[in-house]
Amino acid sequence: MTFDLASVLPQLLPRAIGWAEASAGEILRAGRALDADGLALARSVGVLRPELVRVQSVATIPTPDDPSLRRAAMYTGLLGPHVAGLTLGHGIYIVSGHDSPRLLSHECRHVHQYEVAGSIAAFLRVYLKQIADFGYEDAPYEVDARKWEREVP
Repeated sequence: MTFDLASVLPQLLPRAIGWAEASAGEILRAGRALDADGLALARSVGVLRPELVRVQSVATIPTPDDPSLRRAAMYTGLLGPHVAGLTLGHGIYIVSGHDSPRLLSHECRHVHQYEVAGSIAAFLRVYLKQIADFGYEDAPYEVDARKWEREVP
């Protein structure tokens, strides 16, 4: 079975933005603020407002209730059992047991990308198009985030 994200993106994008904004709100309410090392790490990868970042530890990254949106996210590799972290604005989900400076720096680089984009909606418009055009691994935002990964705070 093939899946063409580019062809369904116009219909899925508004739902993806709604899910991401709602999930970001949950993380910001329930997540923990970065400690001193986390703040320094976030600054080192370009985060402009690290004091706004919240991290929520979860057993698994939550998936959208919308079946079409969930299917697209799983098929493209954005979500699934292999995913250890997900950034939504200043909110970061990290799967329990996977917290590390490397993962946090990667996710914080995504926070920086959201900050530069100006909103969750603006970021997702670009990011999901990149996934459609290049695939998850080769999407420019993912390539950039991997370049900024740090092994130590």
